Order: sequence, then C-alpha cells, then structure tokens
Amino acid sequence: GTRLAPKEKLDIPVLFMPDTMKLYEAAVVIHVMRENGEYWPYEDSAELNKDLKSSVTVAENGGIQGILWIYPVHGISEAPQQRLVPAVVRCRARQRVERRVEVLLTGVVPGANAMPAARNSAMVNTNKPANIQEEVQVTDGFSTTVEFLYELQYQSNEIKSQLGALVGIHLIQRERDTESGIVTLIFNIVFTPNKPMRNEATLVVECTTGGVWKFPMLFIATEPEVDDVINIEAVGLNKESVVGFRLTSQTR
Repeated sequence: GTRLAPKEKLDIPVLFMPDTMKLYEAAVVIHVMRENGEYWPYEDSAELNKDLKSSVTVAENGGIQGILWIYPVHGISEAPQQRLVPAVVRCRARQRVERRVEVLLTGVVPGANAMPAARNSAMVNTNKPANIQEEVQVTDGFSTTVEFLYELQYQSNEIKSQLGALVGIHLIQRERDTESGIVTLIFNIVFTPNKPMRNEATLVVECTTGGVWKFPMLFIATEPEVDDVINIEAVGLNKESVVGFRLTSQTR
C-alpha cells in the first residue's frame, strides 16, 4: 500500500539479528502495480521469455498487472567483537620462527549441542615451537579446508605488502567438543621477517555452513644479530686508516 510518485526514491530497511552462527538466506520482493488499477498493455504476453515471466504478473486479458523486483539477501552471522589479547608472534629479523596458535569457535553449526552465538569466542596462543616437517606455503586469499575458510587480513595494503610474503598460515588440527559444541582449530604460523617491524593482523575464520570469527594477531620482528665487527687500527695521528668489506644485496 505504499504510494510512489514518478522518479521518487523508496528506502527499504532490512534488519538482521541472528541467534545462531549460520548462514541465513531470504529475498526482498517488491511488487509494483498502477494506482488506478489499470494494466500495462503487452501484445505478446503469451510469448514472454522465462526471465520476464518470473518478474511480472499477467492478467487474464494479457496485460501486465504488476512488476516484481526480487533481491536475494544473505545474512552472515559474525561472532561478537571482543577485546581479545592478540596472539604475539615474535622473531628476530633474518630468522625463521614457527608458532602454534589455537582458536576456539563457539556456536558452530551443524550440531545439536551448539552453543548460541552470544557466547564469547576465545583465542589461546600456546607459543610453542612446532615440529612440522612439511613446508608451509604462503597463501593468497582464503585457504580452503573441508569445513572452514581462513585468511589473514591486514589494516592496509601497505602492511599487506610487507607481511604477505613473510607470513605463512596452515590449519593442522581441528577438534569438536560434543557436549559444548566448541570447535578448536590449531594453526601453524611461520614468520620469516627480513627487517625489524611491528604490525597487526586479523585471523578471520569462516565456516562453510555460515558464521565468521575474528582474532587479533601481532607480528613483531626485533633487531637482527650483528653480522660482523670491524676493527680499524690507527697508523698514527692525523693519518687515515682504511678497511674494506663487501655488502651483498639479497634483492634487486
């Protein structure tokens, strides 16, 4: 019953308030009819193509009684934002470190005993070296597993360009508590910084059945070890002493 004048705009609010960590699907359907009740004439109504038949309602006399606009809506449930302590991965520049990072996902569906989304998610950084033989490859975008998608997101493209090639992440273990419904994911993080830095990132985990969890991370690269000590002995007062050494660039 909403009247709309020619070229007038109509805002249609959509409210989404999920109670379960899953994907919700709906459709916003707008049905428009002429105010005077007349139909739009259409000569070849019997030969309407399939796409047009789904977006119009045709009257018995062949005229178009109404027009439909259908907008699909996907509701993605996201865990409440919390003040979690970032998982810190620390390494000296020009060295390599591996760390295990454990995250807890609450409200994961399917599961009859899944906890509601109002429960908090948690992150635990065990900070123990990992004994993993396989090389962890750097991923571009989401890395696909059977049930979960995950990626590291950065605050800016500049930070992404600095950290993207220096950090590797790989999901190595996942467990589910049948009583509480909490899912535990254990990631192996590889950090190989080439210079001192301190940058933040966010580990984003998405379940294929719906639900998004975000966990803060902090990557710290400290000063590298001293390469060498150069001693210069003076040959006398007001006389120059020279020592030569080579520097090799690892990049172009």
